[in-house]
Amino acid sequence: MGSDNTSEVSAGNTYPAVCRPNGMHLWSLQTGKNGEGKFYLYRDTKIRGIRQTHQPSPWINDYNTWSFMPVTRNVLGQDGRASWFSHKEETFEPHRMKAYLADDGVMVELTATERAALARVTYPETEAPYFIVDAYDNRGKVRLDKSMRRIWGESGFVSKRRMALGVVPESFVNRFVLEFDRDFTEAGASGSVVRVKFAPMKRGETVSVKIASSFISDEQALRNLDELGDGDFDRLLKEGRKAWNERLGRIRVEGGNIDDLRKFYTCLYRTQIFPLALHEHGADGRAIHRNPDTGRVEEGFYYGGTGFWDTFRALFPLLNFVYPDINAKMTEGLRNCWRECGWLPEWSSPGIIKCMIGNNSASVVADACLTPGVVSRATAEELYQALLHGANAVKDGNSSCGRLGWEEYNRLGYVPRDADITYSAARTLEYAYDDWCIWRLGVTLGRPKDETDVYLKRSGNWRNLFNRDVGLACGRTKDGTFDSAFDPFCWGGDFIEGCSWHYTWSVFHDIAGLAEAMGGKTALARTLDKIFELPPVVRGYGGKIIHEMREMMVMGFGQYAHGNQPIQHMIYLYDWTDEPWKTQYRAREAMNRLYKPTPDGYCGDEDNGQTSAWFVWSALGMYPVCPASGEYALGAPLFERTTVTFPDGRRLVVSAPGVTDRKRYAKRVSHNGMEHVGNFLKRDSLRDGGELAFEMLDSPALRTSGGEWEK
Repeated sequence: MGSDNTSEVSAGNTYPAVCRPNGMHLWSLQTGKNGEGKFYLYRDTKIRGIRQTHQPSPWINDYNTWSFMPVTRNVLGQDGRASWFSHKEETFEPHRMKAYLADDGVMVELTATERAALARVTYPETEAPYFIVDAYDNRGKVRLDKSMRRIWGESGFVSKRRMALGVVPESFVNRFVLEFDRDFTEAGASGSVVRVKFAPMKRGETVSVKIASSFISDEQALRNLDELGDGDFDRLLKEGRKAWNERLGRIRVEGGNIDDLRKFYTCLYRTQIFPLALHEHGADGRAIHRNPDTGRVEEGFYYGGTGFWDTFRALFPLLNFVYPDINAKMTEGLRNCWRECGWLPEWSSPGIIKCMIGNNSASVVADACLTPGVVSRATAEELYQALLHGANAVKDGNSSCGRLGWEEYNRLGYVPRDADITYSAARTLEYAYDDWCIWRLGVTLGRPKDETDVYLKRSGNWRNLFNRDVGLACGRTKDGTFDSAFDPFCWGGDFIEGCSWHYTWSVFHDIAGLAEAMGGKTALARTLDKIFELPPVVRGYGGKIIHEMREMMVMGFGQYAHGNQPIQHMIYLYDWTDEPWKTQYRAREAMNRLYKPTPDGYCGDEDNGQTSAWFVWSALGMYPVCPASGEYALGAPLFERTTVTFPDGRRLVVSAPGVTDRKRYAKRVSHNGMEHVGNFLKRDSLRDGGELAFEMLDSPALRTSGGEWEK
């Protein structure tokens, strides 16, 4: 789902990944050439290798990647060894891949643990059973240890695009080892490529290959090889299946059609891949990691490979709600990043990179710290200091870390559009919400009022960009003048990957205030309606159509650009009006029309689980419009019965008997037998368990924002 993409239109920009949940390494098939970001495209017809990857998105590309390829031909280079394949003879499950390499008559299977993998290669009858390992010619090395039946390698590969976003220390290389269950009869290396040959094979004979990688040392790679135990492929398959079923099984759905089931569990699977765990376990069993920014080996958990600009919205709130035990480790990893680097990442791959805008680590940290049981008070207080630092500084040489334009923002109450600072309006809106998160956390920690009040005041800075004459957010110059050539359809400029129609809603923490600024709840509702009624007009970016624009244009939802993240919460804002039934209608339309269980199944960039998390939340019948608030906006469930099992064993059952595409409107909602009033649910109350029951109708029930029912 989401793997059939072009540079002009993204259908997800995903690739099928075999791994353990939040493992260190991912495995896929490589159909493209070395170095290409879109290394797996569903439409491709040839396989160049079985690839170990860490790539979050093709536009950021990969790092420390390498591949292997079993062949029966006297070939070496990536084009020569490429083999035709068919999806009819290709299997992908979260814990297992299987592919038939037609040119060589070879069947290759693989299953993975967190830091290791086991490959089972079945050869035809052949005199030339070869096995090729390619460490890539960009900082790649290989060497042989014939006596131990091993191939050692180092991949320091970093794509040009990735290097432009931030330097990866030369010490941060992927040290890998392959251990075979039979001898090499021939072996040779050429640059970063090594090829070995085995004795002639009879039809159906297999070669078992244990594989492990480490970012720390060769010794640690061997230690990671122990994850495979005796190398029993079927046992590891069962363990991998069990690991995924435990993670995915925390949300069990019943009812719905097969397409809904496929979409739901594919989306839930995507939310459990990134960020990757970059820590390993040393000789004493304790977690250790090589810091991808400093190059030093440190103790503790560490994660990388996610962009908070995307994932603060729904992915991390989902982790805090259903998987707080998992996010506890991730948040500890953020604390380690702060201790070791002096900054929190806004985008990491593997370390802190220069990508996108905002200071949304504030949202990720605050939501985790304000969710009971995720972090200790000491950790929360330490991370609060990290947030204060990031709100009042910018990392040297990295305009995406901390806050670019923080001096102007603090002084004027907005980032001015004439200060040579890109995306000024988008930054202002995100900084204001981030300030609210800092205020919320500071108050909870009992910080001095004069300290927290500063951030409460700044959280209202979104108002400084709201132009009442046009009813939308606009860029503003240093002297206070709004953009005289304001065009609400203009992408870029004061906004990034969107226009004012998309960003005006980025007042996550004060939708009631936004409604007042627009003229009241009715005016808010009419402006929300307009998003879907307007034509999909796009302008900006110097006349260039970027793929995010085209993805909105082709979806038939007016100005609603679900394929990119800034507007994804907007459907739920009807809950702040007297027409919350429109949230239920629009959310179901988006789930039906913008997601398909097909290779072109997403409506834009999936982006590390965020667009998938939107679907998971919406299928539950709720959405975290404002992370760190502890509240979810009410929607309507996709399935008749959904059971969420929390780590402590408590269960929340979301029931909606008879729900269908027609019967999509909530007449009444009750929690544990008590009728629920209002359009918002409390996280902590839901985590106590019980039943959240929806009574469904096939026509709108006109429930007001105050919760009263009307005929």
